[in-house]
Amino acid sequence: MLCMRDVITTDQGPKAIGPYSQGIRANGFIFLSGQIPLDPATQQIVEGDIQAQTERVLKNIQGILAASGTSLEKVVKTTVFLKNMAEFAAMNEVYGKYFSANPPARSTVEVSRLPKDVSVEIEVIALA
Repeated sequence: MLCMRDVITTDQGPKAIGPYSQGIRANGFIFLSGQIPLDPATQQIVEGDIQAQTERVLKNIQGILAASGTSLEKVVKTTVFLKNMAEFAAMNEVYGKYFSANPPARSTVEVSRLPKDVSVEIEVIALA
């Protein structure tokens, strides 16, 4: 069986800052690396609370998905990493605006630390 695999690179999301790709298209799916609240224009962390950070993360995801030819509506699974589970409700309020109808499957976990000490990271799998 032939496995088609393409690297996704776009300025609509933060540049990869290590040995990973923004996303991979493989056999009808798009796998995005975890996104943190980096502004793609400046490569700087967005200041603000969990809601501001979640907003930036989801805009990054939206941009990378668009560059890969798909959209949030085709996301089938998300994983949300929170520095503090007490911020779940505030994160979820913003998340719900982006995934209001037929939301994807989701896991949410609290972690002790995230890259650049941000409060939230989200990774997604979508249909291509």
